[in-house]
Amino acid sequence: MNENRIEGRNAVLEAFRSGKIIDKLYIQEGSHDGPLQNIMREAKKADCIINFVSTQRLDEMSETKKHQGVIAVAAAYEYAEVDDILNKAREKGEDPFIIILDGIEDPHNLGAIIRTANQAGAHGVIIPKHRAVGLTATVARTSAGALNYTPVAKVTNITKTMEELKKKGLWFVCADMDGEPMYRCNLKGPIGLVIGNEGNGVGELVRKTCDFTASIPMKGDIDSLNASVAAGILMYEIVRQRA
Repeated sequence: MNENRIEGRNAVLEAFRSGKIIDKLYIQEGSHDGPLQNIMREAKKADCIINFVSTQRLDEMSETKKHQGVIAVAAAYEYAEVDDILNKAREKGEDPFIIILDGIEDPHNLGAIIRTANQAGAHGVIIPKHRAVGLTATVARTSAGALNYTPVAKVTNITKTMEELKKKGLWFVCADMDGEPMYRCNLKGPIGLVIGNEGNGVGELVRKTCDFTASIPMKGDIDSLNASVAAGILMYEIVRQRA
């Protein structure tokens, strides 16, 4: 059973009112009765994503088969603030090293990236609120405990967050197959490493916000790496250069 899935109107409403962090809310499309309106009101107050889906989709998602037109997915861990990540770097007396993930959808990839980020000494990870996986139980398990030590912040707008971080002295390198080979890039100083979606890579706006792009040399017969593997290789090139 998915311990982070909450089904039924009363259960979901109480989850919001108790302050539980809800990553995503699924509501049966076309439903506008009073109890669901109350849930939507609480969701908006919590700045939670609301997805309107078909009854069939809810039935497929449901484990209790008593969803009453609403299913919520709670976060397995609390999210940090971006300032928490910067403060962690400051406390260690190090230049900030942040991983920015633009639309990672596979929880195993996210968990693996958080685990590697911890081992590579990154001060935190930033993920988007929309069209990306959150801190699910699978992510927590795959991170192998790293979520206890590596803060993860969730933001509404990745590009805006990057612009704000630039004002604080960070610059950004984006992983891209057409970029400059990573060994030729200067990856020192306060840096944000941007990794894109498993299928589509980094979005155009986010790419344009980056200061430059870096590629991983490919010697094989296929043209791409798994997102978490690519992230790990680039993280450790940053580690090598910082050392």
